[in-house]
Amino acid sequence: MPSLQRYLRSIYRVGFRAWWRQLNYIGDAKSGRFVGQDQFGNKYFENYNAEEEVPGRQRWVDFAQVHYQASQVPPEWHSWISHIRKDPPTEDAVIAASRQPWQQPWTESLTGTRGAYKPYNTVAPKINAWEPKVSPRA
Repeated sequence: MPSLQRYLRSIYRVGFRAWWRQLNYIGDAKSGRFVGQDQFGNKYFENYNAEEEVPGRQRWVDFAQVHYQASQVPPEWHSWISHIRKDPPTEDAVIAASRQPWQQPWTESLTGTRGAYKPYNTVAPKINAWEPKVSPRA
């Protein structure tokens, strides 16, 4: 559990509004170096101060949307957050050189939303539901 001193230091560094937003969305008060921003508006930060952060939790993302999910993080930023890559995509020459004009931009997964892909069937059903045949009364 963060100490009162850490909370006050975080309020001083990032401001009360950003501090309150962090407590509501990520559940912790963090302050660090702004590393970059992706096409969705997500902001990425890092803090390597050993006395403030738990090892492995030095990098974090501040999502732009209120209802966020993991698929809103593009692959290059995901590899940086997961400590697969040392340098962030804004400073990594390999990622900058690997972008090709024929590649489509990253889009989030729309599963569970109105924009989700729904296939349709063109084959007649093998099993038909029973419909009773009603003959008129005489």
